Amino acid sequence: MPKSLQTLLASLPADQVISTNGGLATPISAPVVESSLDIQPGGLFVARAGSSTDGHRFIADSIEAGAAAIVGEIEQPSLPVPYIQVKSAQEILGLLAAAWHDFPSRQLVVIGVTGTDGKTTTCHLLQSILKQAPNIRAGYISTISADFGGETSATGLHVTTPGAPQIQDYLAKMVAAGLTHCILEMTSHGLAQGRLNGVDIDVAVLTNVMHEHLDYHGSWESYRAAKAIMFQMLQRGWRKPAQEKVAVINADDPSSAYFAAIPADRRIRYGLQNDADRSAQGIKHLSGRTGFSVRNRRYTLRLPGEFNIANALAAYCAAEALGIGWEAIRAGISALEVIPGRMERIDEGQDFTAMVDFAHTPNALKRALEAGRGMLRPGKRLISVFGSAGLRDVEKRRLMAETSARLADMTVLTAEDPRTESLADILDMMAAGCLAEGGVEGETFIRVPDRGEAIYRACQLAGAGDLVMACGKGHEQSMCFGVTEHAWDDREAMRAALRGAPLSTLPTAWKKTPRH
Repeated sequence: MPKSLQTLLASLPADQVISTNGGLATPISAPVVESSLDIQPGGLFVARAGSSTDGHRFIADSIEAGAAAIVGEIEQPSLPVPYIQVKSAQEILGLLAAAWHDFPSRQLVVIGVTGTDGKTTTCHLLQSILKQAPNIRAGYISTISADFGGETSATGLHVTTPGAPQIQDYLAKMVAAGLTHCILEMTSHGLAQGRLNGVDIDVAVLTNVMHEHLDYHGSWESYRAAKAIMFQMLQRGWRKPAQEKVAVINADDPSSAYFAAIPADRRIRYGLQNDADRSAQGIKHLSGRTGFSVRNRRYTLRLPGEFNIANALAAYCAAEALGIGWEAIRAGISALEVIPGRMERIDEGQDFTAMVDFAHTPNALKRALEAGRGMLRPGKRLISVFGSAGLRDVEKRRLMAETSARLADMTVLTAEDPRTESLADILDMMAAGCLAEGGVEGETFIRVPDRGEAIYRACQLAGAGDLVMACGKGHEQSMCFGVTEHAWDDREAMRAALRGAPLSTLPTAWKKTPRH
């Protein structure tokens, strides 16, 4: 599918191109990329300044690898290939990649899902519903993986929205596989960094906006504004025949009015507490499932926790916006049994319940622990294990610890991607949060730096009928110490602990203190 350089540049806003140098008729016969390591002969290399390195340093490498042309932000007077100087390479990267792939999102019905918590669960619930609908073949790109028509791919260790070229490649594969719909998880980082530019969406779904990622966005208002970009994309995007641009908004979220003010063809508000277009009534929590009614029809959800009812309502409304009937919605909601790393039970024959959940924000931890508390019989204990990441939002360390001190009977503070920060300092901040809520170290909370040992200790503390919840990592397959990603899976750590020994693959395991 070769395109001329001029054809690709036609996809850009006119004010983005500063200057051109070289033949615009140059054919681009390989994909648009942002890494010189990914360049293929005949491809287009987009050089941009990133947070850790500057892509302009690799222009020579990309030309040597066969790049047919270069796009960048600084003057390059004498290159052996055409060079286009633009205002913001980050802004136009997705547009160029989309143009090279013939704008694949215009050939799909795209549902974007954003929010602090619940994005992945909502995506998978909607995917389950779409599987039940006739004449629909849907793929997805979520935290866990991408499915583009029978073929799946991991989407990264700690990255929920892949880079713009990868997004467009995935969408093109979905089109080639004959898919009709795509469910796309959209993070605040991905939206703010332009990784979703070039994607035309039709339905925008908001789960919530809570305390998270303030280290990157600088303020809660900026974080919320990044989420709002997805809703603004509704009106900027390509309009498909007979497909409305619909906003699905959580009426219980404090920012619901803010998002509802963004133009859309139609809005559907859902909620459990506030006035909404679609709400759940007659909620009944039974063993292994939850029953609820929407518009006088009964639904069964096999994911635990009231917060998952809200996620199910979000998926319900998105499906309704796509014109899917209630029978398919009901079948899809009840069909989904487990999402990897989301309230996932780990069973090795123990006499207590063990679960792994991705909860890594104060609100998500609160909801997970509340759900866990609801699963316990009177007199049984809830034991939580979690950490807080280094080089990330510092305030949530205290908030999460306070949450666990209020809701759990025993809190085990441990590592979660300390990166280059002092793990001891992070644990000190978290311990201060427990103490502020009346916690007593050694009685209601303990610090165990090695995560494998922490999960093991929690299991050793559990009695018959208790619940141990390891939160914060979920499905993730690594943990970062310094600048190195070490293989890690909370589910494997829980299995090892239940079998009688801690998983000892992290640097903290090599220097841990003896067990008491």
